[in-house]
Amino acid sequence: MLFFDKRQARSDERPWTERLWVYDLRTNQHFTLKQNPLRRHLDDFVESYKPGRPRAEREESARFRSFAHDELVARDKANLDITWLRDASLEDLDALPAPEVIAREIVEDLTAALAEFEAVAAALEASAAEREAPSPVAD
Repeated sequence: MLFFDKRQARSDERPWTERLWVYDLRTNQHFTLKQNPLRRHLDDFVESYKPGRPRAEREESARFRSFAHDELVARDKANLDITWLRDASLEDLDALPAPEVIAREIVEDLTAALAEFEAVAAALEASAAEREAPSPVAD
């Protein structure tokens, strides 16, 4: 998640953003719709982010780090795909869930996605029907 402040351009070359703060929730986390849904997993982020307090008071943690502007623009095309944690699942293939668990999770994710698309399609169809319906004629 990235937050930006809308500001006018500066007359000099200095960037408005001197440091980019990044929180890595993905690495070594495995969320599913039923067995391990995303719930209160952002408490560490909120504690590190220190909402309502000056940015200077933020503290880095294992999952929350800041990167200087110069570091970011030095990356290939200023790529913001930033990782620093080692993904244990890529190192230990024995730690992967069983194939039937992976297959079930894929089915659950696709079923949930299909239900969301069905709701969108139904809403679009209802909206189109309203636009095409003849308007009532006043006497």
